[in-house]
Amino acid sequence: MIELGVNIDHVATIRQARRTYEPDPVWGAVEAHLGGADGITVHLREDRRHIQDADVRRLRETTQIKLNLEMAATDEMVGIACGLLPEMAMLVPEGRHEVTTEGGLDILAQEARLKAVIGRLADAGIVTSVFIDAEVPQIEAAARIGASVCEIHTGPYAHAFYDQGRDAEAPAVQAELDKIRRAGQAVRQLGMRFNAGHALNYYNVQPIARLDGIRELHIGHAIVSRAIFVGLRQAVSEMKALMREAARSPE
Repeated sequence: MIELGVNIDHVATIRQARRTYEPDPVWGAVEAHLGGADGITVHLREDRRHIQDADVRRLRETTQIKLNLEMAATDEMVGIACGLLPEMAMLVPEGRHEVTTEGGLDILAQEARLKAVIGRLADAGIVTSVFIDAEVPQIEAAARIGASVCEIHTGPYAHAFYDQGRDAEAPAVQAELDKIRRAGQAVRQLGMRFNAGHALNYYNVQPIARLDGIRELHIGHAIVSRAIFVGLRQAVSEMKALMREAARSPE
């Protein structure tokens, strides 16, 4: 059964715009849970631009569903993860200049270091994930370093979907979707879990949710954006319904 992990970073983005105490990301996590989320995702960035250390500690204490900590592969973040023990830690690339994560982690360029990081997290009992582009060499490298989960970057697909007038049948969209499909097959063949995420929204999510063997989607910005108008609980419920509908009618 496909699952939804709701990224609540941008609840904190709104709070940090005023450097105040509201809206509270922990409250956001509760509302997401009540809306049907299967997990909560937060990215504790090195520059602490949205989620703060205290947020993650409080989420660990109060969240009753899976907690996924997105993080750079640094000693500081590994130490935080091993202390908090989220259900999953996902290694992502991180740049101070970027607005949001702009591409997948280049495992091939740093296999030895990432293998050591994955080993530390796994020794602490944390399920380990990597956020990577839909490229078979990167997937093979993920298996070599011991990752349990590959989250395939759906950004290129989402951008093609938008650029092509939200036409799911457009050749450019189908080409990007096929890359994700083939990546998912490679992930599963290598014994890892196939997750996906980035730039998914209410219009483009169903072709991804329909892919064979996909386990979990991580979606944040679109859900928080809709929540401004309908509330977070309702926004999560609507996304979950779209995903489940698509999963019941596979490719």
